[in-house]
Amino acid sequence: MRQLIAGNWKMFGKLADVTGFAAAMNAAPAGVDLLICPPFTLLERFAAALKGSAVALGAQDCHPTPQGAHTGDISAAMLAETGATHVILGHSERRADHGENNAVIRAKAEAAITAGLTPIVCVGETGAEREAGEAEHVVRSQIQHSLPPGFAGVVAYEPVWAIGTGRTPTAEDVTAMHAAIRAALAAQFGAVGNAVRILYGGSVKPGNAGALLALPEVGGALVGGASLQAEDFLAIARSALRG
Repeated sequence: MRQLIAGNWKMFGKLADVTGFAAAMNAAPAGVDLLICPPFTLLERFAAALKGSAVALGAQDCHPTPQGAHTGDISAAMLAETGATHVILGHSERRADHGENNAVIRAKAEAAITAGLTPIVCVGETGAEREAGEAEHVVRSQIQHSLPPGFAGVVAYEPVWAIGTGRTPTAEDVTAMHAAIRAALAAQFGAVGNAVRILYGGSVKPGNAGALLALPEVGGALVGGASLQAEDFLAIARSALRG
């Protein structure tokens, strides 16, 4: 399975950043799928700049309903109109900052699928949950309750305690969690669950990407800060090929 390297720009980036970054993507290696998920304000500019390239465009969230009186929200159908093909849902920062629970994330995933978008649903445990020995239980519960029937999108495992901290789990930790996620997906969705890509996200950088991407059941990476620099993002993509 080809690996997917997805860049989550979070609340960073300006219009002036788009042209140069998109041009640098001309050097993207073949054999790996690349996805950029910038803020809403940059989607249309990125869609134009990436036109004709192999780099896909995604968003960072969507509302669970197609339209309505929801000030400040964006529907999945609106995202699709900009040229987006993917949307990140349930990121730990959304769960923490906006109180999103599994039911909300599942509704958003259903809305994304209805609009023709591929949902990237994030799951992961906090440091306290891992120290309590609850990491796998928490993640399995998130999978069970956040993914709608027939889910054929992408799952991203992000150990919450590693995001933006520079810390990464051991290879054994990542391997064990990805195996648990695969087992949960297969139990819930059968053959379809065996085909779902599982990304690793949590302080992925050029220096550690190769080792992480070579681990069993790691189908790519959800990259935060390192995705803002084209050189770092491409270096991670090249690591996927070496893995």
